[in-house]
Amino acid sequence: MLRMLALLSCAACVSVAAAATTPSPIIGKWAVDTSRMNMPPEARPKSVYVTFAEAGTDKLTMSVDIVYADGKQIHTKGTNPLDGTSVPVVGSPEADAAAMAHPQANVIVVALGMGGMPASTRIYSAAPDGKTMNETVSFVDDKGKPGTRMHYFTRVN
Repeated sequence: MLRMLALLSCAACVSVAAAATTPSPIIGKWAVDTSRMNMPPEARPKSVYVTFAEAGTDKLTMSVDIVYADGKQIHTKGTNPLDGTSVPVVGSPEADAAAMAHPQANVIVVALGMGGMPASTRIYSAAPDGKTMNETVSFVDDKGKPGTRMHYFTRVN
């Protein structure tokens, strides 16, 4: 009986170690399918890339690169602890602070703020095969009404 418990204990340790070393399917570079954006084609960005990269224990770096329809480019980058602590965001027209959580291997939740006020909440969810990802954006519009929108991504690398 003790031998069986010891074997089960070892198996559990191996399982936990394997899970800890398995990278999240959300880590990598993703491209938005701009043709599916809910806006007139002439107003859509030429490209949008989001990259998630591990940045040490319990931290992720998120980079966003956008080329707007008029050719203007922005690069936003922030490294976040995954405990919900707010950190500065550099280069974003939508946020100057972000907090991040990673509740499941294929899900990242990002809360954005601007000027000390909530800006939006974004939930990134990678498909089990790791080839596609959805972003659900929750926000309050200029008239104070809540809204949501979806963005659809494919893995670049």
